[in-house]
Amino acid sequence: MSHYLETINSPEDLNGLGTAQLQELCTEIREELMRVVPENGGHLSSNLGVVELTVALHKVFDSPRDAVIFDVGHQSYVHKLLTGRAPQFGTLRKEGGISGFPKPRESEHDPMIEGHLGTALSSAIGLARAKKLNFEDSKTIAVLGDGAFTNGMVYEAVNNIDSSLDNLIVILNDNRMSISKSVGSFAKYLLKLRTEKGYSNLKSRVEDLLNRIPVIGRPLVMLMARFKNFLRHALYGGVLFEELGFRYIGPVDGHDVGELVRLFENVKDTKGPMLIHCITDKGKGYKLAEENPGAYHGVGHFDIEKGNPDAAMADCFSNVFGKTLSEAAEKDKRICAVTAAMKYGTGLNFFAAEFKARFFDVGIAEEHAATFCAGLAKGGCKPVFAVYSTFLQRAFDQLYHDIKLNEADVMIAVDRAGIVGADGETHQGLMDPAIFGAIGGFTVVSPSNYDELRYWTEKLLKTSGPRAIRYPRGAEDPRIRDLSCTGQDTDLYEASGACTLIITYGREFAEVREAVLDLAAEDISCDIMKLNRILPLRAEDLEKASGYEHIIFAEEAVRSGGIGEQFLAPLPDNGRNRSYEIVAADSCDLPQSSLQSALQRCGLDAGSLNRKVRDRIGCQ
Repeated sequence: MSHYLETINSPEDLNGLGTAQLQELCTEIREELMRVVPENGGHLSSNLGVVELTVALHKVFDSPRDAVIFDVGHQSYVHKLLTGRAPQFGTLRKEGGISGFPKPRESEHDPMIEGHLGTALSSAIGLARAKKLNFEDSKTIAVLGDGAFTNGMVYEAVNNIDSSLDNLIVILNDNRMSISKSVGSFAKYLLKLRTEKGYSNLKSRVEDLLNRIPVIGRPLVMLMARFKNFLRHALYGGVLFEELGFRYIGPVDGHDVGELVRLFENVKDTKGPMLIHCITDKGKGYKLAEENPGAYHGVGHFDIEKGNPDAAMADCFSNVFGKTLSEAAEKDKRICAVTAAMKYGTGLNFFAAEFKARFFDVGIAEEHAATFCAGLAKGGCKPVFAVYSTFLQRAFDQLYHDIKLNEADVMIAVDRAGIVGADGETHQGLMDPAIFGAIGGFTVVSPSNYDELRYWTEKLLKTSGPRAIRYPRGAEDPRIRDLSCTGQDTDLYEASGACTLIITYGREFAEVREAVLDLAAEDISCDIMKLNRILPLRAEDLEKASGYEHIIFAEEAVRSGGIGEQFLAPLPDNGRNRSYEIVAADSCDLPQSSLQSALQRCGLDAGSLNRKVRDRIGCQ
């Protein structure tokens, strides 16, 4: 067994390795990925698919001088292994360990934080342009998954590319296509011919010679170019990228490390902007992931031999929501479901299987999805857009301009609301309460367990106008699993003689309830106001809260602009002296950690809340 990975402390250490050795290194990397990711959770399929591609990039280019930006950053695990972080790879996504996404504070080889898809090309164009302005002789390389080209921001970026940006290389990591047998060896031969340095030099000399011929020279050059584009389109469809401003090269086998190295060596000094089209297999090297790459895209802890148990459709908030929506759609033919390339993650796979004509996957285009829903609603449908909270941030303007102002009959299902844990600051779902509060006009509910999720989903589907339901990642908290749904906008849990009130909503109710039960065991009375409908706020809830001496508002969201600020702001006008405090996240950039650790960091765990109540009422 070889041990090349142990010798790689930086990309420079790849220089002495030949093709056979690089192939063995790729095998070791796959083994390391399949050792760590099932243990820690993370993105498995995508990283298994870019092993050879990433090794070849670092073999040929000079990182960090040549900047490599990944889109989306969850495919950067191999990059981390090759840039000095192999000894720490076992800490991947753990608190205090290395991130599951590129992070400049972690390594000079990570130019940008890249946690949301579609941003890397804009970053790369800006960085490449800055290098030109600063007369830096180095490349900027953006590695884009094919899904990036479903995101509108990529095309906004492409519009900003011109021929002067000759230090930009885009790698299209295409894991949805395969090289057609009808193309076969002829296309591969042409690819090899076109990427040889001799070909580029000969092409330039021929064009220069023809341009010097009076009258017919220039038309001959143009005719040559048109024939070349026609032939390329007939063989492998690269004209689109050429029309977008790139020199197109490909398709090339993204798992042939020797061929990739040869290709990159031949084109690294060629003037761009250039797009290299690589065909890869998501999940390469792990049979279960190859057969079902979607089930191994983002995984929790699982046994590599037994496979990912999450693929078995165990209950979680996402799946409970998806099944409830499907049941409602059987009765109401107006209901449509929309996703931004997250059919399985949001539980809409159940809907898609039953109601194909009413299911729409618009690709990773959240802005379009929101406005598309507004159009569906205008036409008499009842659209439901299921989206992760962190990705809903991208549709802020559309929520306001296209849904709220039009009073569109659109329901937003905000998945992964609250703390997400190991994915860290790029994926925390802490901003949506503040977003909806700032926009106004939305009815927003926040259930705490499955029973409430089913009830409020069904209720919102029977109402109209802009509305949203938000729920966390994963399974319901066993501490409140048996909590009965009252169907009320607000539930008040009162104790005898309480002068302190804790106000909360959603999953955080489990921590609040535990804290209050512990306080009761010490003969300290504390009431709980559980907001099931968090927006719009109710005057009767404000009036009820104003009767308490001490108020603590605990929310698993960002403090600034959150529900707590909106709720407590009018209370001083009621004329009674009181103390009140908001316990929430100071900002959205909570680092990777377990849920419980993040709650403790924010003071939202039961123990911290217990201490806050005791401090408020002067208990020692």
